[in-house]
Amino acid sequence: METSEREPGAAAQDGPRPAGPAAGPRESGGPVRTGPARAGVPLRVTAALGVVTVLVGGAALALKSVRQDPYVAPGDPVAGTYLASRAAGDRAAAAVLAGPYREEPGAPPAVAARMAGDAPAPLPVSRPLTAGPATPAPAIGALFSPGDDADSGHYCSASVVHSPAGNLVVTAAHCVHDGGFRTRLVFAPGLHDGIAPYGLWVPTRIDVDPRWIADRDPDHDVAFVRVRRHGGTDQRIEDVTGAERIRFDAPPGRPAQLTGYPADSDTPVTCRHTADAEGPGQLRFPCAGFPTGTSGGPMLTDIDPATGTGALIGVIGGQDEGGDDSTSYSSRFGADVAALYRRAVRGGPAARS
Repeated sequence: METSEREPGAAAQDGPRPAGPAAGPRESGGPVRTGPARAGVPLRVTAALGVVTVLVGGAALALKSVRQDPYVAPGDPVAGTYLASRAAGDRAAAAVLAGPYREEPGAPPAVAARMAGDAPAPLPVSRPLTAGPATPAPAIGALFSPGDDADSGHYCSASVVHSPAGNLVVTAAHCVHDGGFRTRLVFAPGLHDGIAPYGLWVPTRIDVDPRWIADRDPDHDVAFVRVRRHGGTDQRIEDVTGAERIRFDAPPGRPAQLTGYPADSDTPVTCRHTADAEGPGQLRFPCAGFPTGTSGGPMLTDIDPATGTGALIGVIGGQDEGGDDSTSYSSRFGADVAALYRRAVRGGPAARS
């Protein structure tokens, strides 16, 4: 199957937020998880709250001020949709460009040269079985969630996926919604060496499954993000970068390639193995070397050697919000993700299976 509008709640006001190269989505009272799950670092020192709360009358106000994140908004949690602010998107892109990153024109994406009907040969399994540096691909990039400072780094990965409007990006739900929708997001496809060769792209709309919002169900750790180029141009990202073809209900055990951007590097890493079933709702990809920052990176099969694009069957996320040092996971792209994709493309709430 290859193939968006209900008004969400108002966005939160922009304001200062500490950010750094490994900053990412936030989870009240829990670990920051921006790639395959690690032990994590608590976002807030909760012990300090115990001291604050003994102050009668000021406790509630102090607690609220600690927990409030000016770059998170509720959106519409029932529909699982958020309409992004144009001003917030342009400020976020400006914050990225105020740091060590810049836009410089890159080479146009390759055009498929094979004849219609020719199936690409499966890629060999990586040896050794660990992720290694990869050449940046135009349709795969890094996600930023910057504050107003110049030290904001990328914290997740994403890829362009084909849609009729040519404006859709896919990533993990935990990269864009963690206690609320991230109001400042920037996607840099093909990022390398501090350069965004295909421009910076910011959201106009974010769609996640409401079941992710309700209880962080790992079988629904997928998000689709409509994007526009910052600064008001009318370019379509798919025309600039090309796109992966989305595939639903792919059988497990297929040769696949997994790619993502570590949070501390502008060079993506990749590995080739098989995408195996992990229960009814997950895919398992046993390959080491996918650290924090690679969450949301694409799992591809049937890669066209002429373009480097393939059939998208998953994104790093799902179980343990991505996995551990040896194994990565993805929510299965079945009927629920297909419904979410259709909602992101056409608008309206996702149908439930």
